Parts: sequence; C-alpha cells; structure tokens
Amino acid sequence: MGKLGISVYPERSTYEKDKAYLDLAHQYGFKRVFTSLLEIKGDKAEVLSGFKKVVDYANRLGMEVMVDINPGLFAQLGISYDDLSFFHELGAHGVRLDIGFTGAEEAKMTRNPYGIKIEINMSQGTTYVDSIMDYSPNTENLLGSHNFYPHRYSGLDVPFFLACTEKFKKYNLNTMAFVNSHAATFGPLPTQDGLCSLEDHRKLPIATQVKHYKLIGGIDDITIANAYASEAELKAMEKAFTAVMPEIRVNTRPSITENERKCLFEATHSYRGDRSAYMLRSTMTRVTYQDLDFPAHDNTPIERGDLLIDNNGYGQYKGETQIALKPMQNDGRVNVVGKIADDERILLDFLKPWSSFKLIENETKKQQH
Repeated sequence: MGKLGISVYPERSTYEKDKAYLDLAHQYGFKRVFTSLLEIKGDKAEVLSGFKKVVDYANRLGMEVMVDINPGLFAQLGISYDDLSFFHELGAHGVRLDIGFTGAEEAKMTRNPYGIKIEINMSQGTTYVDSIMDYSPNTENLLGSHNFYPHRYSGLDVPFFLACTEKFKKYNLNTMAFVNSHAATFGPLPTQDGLCSLEDHRKLPIATQVKHYKLIGGIDDITIANAYASEAELKAMEKAFTAVMPEIRVNTRPSITENERKCLFEATHSYRGDRSAYMLRSTMTRVTYQDLDFPAHDNTPIERGDLLIDNNGYGQYKGETQIALKPMQNDGRVNVVGKIADDERILLDFLKPWSSFKLIENETKKQQH
C-alpha cells in the first residue's frame, strides 16, 4: 500500500499552524511530508533552526519528511553531494533533487551512511533515471516524484505523465505525484493557481484526483502540494486512496424509479470484458433484478457519461446497466436515468474491462431524494 502526504512550507507560515496541520494529517493516516528549501534566504544556522523544529515534530509523529533542494542550494549552504550530514542533522527522511546532477552523483548519494532517501524528478521525460541506474545505485534509497506546476495550463498531460512514470516503474522504484487542494492558499512560490502534477487535475475535487491516479496506475504515493488542505479534503482523500474499488459519483434524473435506483446503487458493478466502444456494460443487474419492472421513460438521445438501463422493451436485456462512452441513438428501449458527475467523467477513460466499481449519488442529489 502506498502512502499519502502533505506539504508544509515553514518559511511562509508559523510553527503553530504547521504543527496543527501535521497533527490533523497524521490523524487521517498521512505518512509523508514534503517541504522545500529552494526559496531559502539566510545562513545555514537560520535555515536549520526554523526547519528543524517542524521536521522534528513530524518525526515524532512517525512521518517522513522529504526536502526539495537543487545544486545551487548545496553551494549556498556550503554542503556537498557526497556529505549528506546536513540533512541527517536536519532530521530529513530524504532529499528531493529538483534539478539533478549527471547520474554518478545521485548513485553515490543513495549509498550515504545515514540511509537518507534520494528522490529524483520524474517529469523530465529524459533518460536521466537510466543514467543513474548505470552507476549501480542502492535502489532501496532511490525514489521518484513528479513535479508540481503553480502556473495554470503548465501541468503535464496524461500521455506524457504515463510515459515518464513507466521509465521509473520498469526499475520498480517508488513513485509519487502531487494533487491540488482547493482550500489551500499557498505553496513554495508566490504564484498560486493551485499546485498539481497533471493539468487536468487543477479544478477537480481532491478525491477525484486520487481516484484518477489509482485508475491510471504506476503511482505509489500521493501528496497534496499546497497548504493547508481542509479536514474534509484530507478525509475524502484518505477514503478514495484506501477504497477497495473506485466509487464514481453520479447525478440521477428526477424520474428515476426505485427499481432503477437498485440497479445503480445496490449493485457492485463489473465492467464486462468483451468491451464495446460505445458503452461500458454491467450485465449482472439484469440477472439480479430480472423479476422487476422497468417501464420505458426518458428515452432521450444518449450522450457520453449517461447512465442507461434497458427497459421492458429490450427483452432478455431488461435491467442491464450501462454507461455511455459515446453518443448513441435511442430507439425507445433504453432509459436514461442519470449521468456521471461532470468532474468525474475523466475517470471513464481509465476504467478497465473486468474491473469492479460502485456508483454513488452526489450528495446534493441524495439530500433531495
């Protein structure tokens, strides 16, 4: 099982606020803490004292602190890649190299005497990780994490993200990516349009971002990039991360019948393996509810994301549940009973044949029902 993480930026907040946030995240099982030394101004002693207090507290909670650095910082603080004692004294679990070296240095860093983890940037799309592997690193201490992008429209697209991730998974390295909190107000940099690895995630609810990562695969750990996420977000993220199967939020039409609600919400759906380009079929509902009545209604033209139930006119298919993947004509034998929530429609492309999932009603709809 992977780990969930939060980010703290001590130079932009107070120890008391960071401490309260660490306590809250710890309560929901979060294990990782990301922080950044990239923007630090000041000497070594000042840097150590301000950060160390927060790092020590996270360590007391059993959390693992990863510190973002770059080669310029080594010069600024008068430290060397072959002596990581500074980070050991700081109490860091590991260091993340925002900008790397040539491969040999990173491999040497993984063999440090303190067991400090070396996390490298996964978002470059180069042969960087292969260069490090050429120098026989200690892979127990070598991790990867994607970048986050404060600038709107500058985040990664899914195909590139997957290609970059695959370069790390072929070596069985631990991987991490970032999600964006909508309650959070700051990150390590002044620019703040949210912080996420995938551009598609910038406006999505945090639980949807997590479900998306779980469905596309290849990512072990997920960290909230900006501070501070709300308790509701931490709770929703933990629930989505530990769920046995994805739960997809849907909106129902007012005309949905009780029998159709049974098909949608009482069943565990299984995506039929002999897939169609037009619809995702969950066929067991027609067996489970074969004796129920499904009169025709809402036989409107079908759009992508629509929830469909075959009505009495479809004979043996009566009661089968489907999700439309493409627009289709409706000859009157299919009831359109609802739609995947707009912000979860991104998940449709990543549900895999033979996989199981649940449909859950959007909270606002549930209250009206």
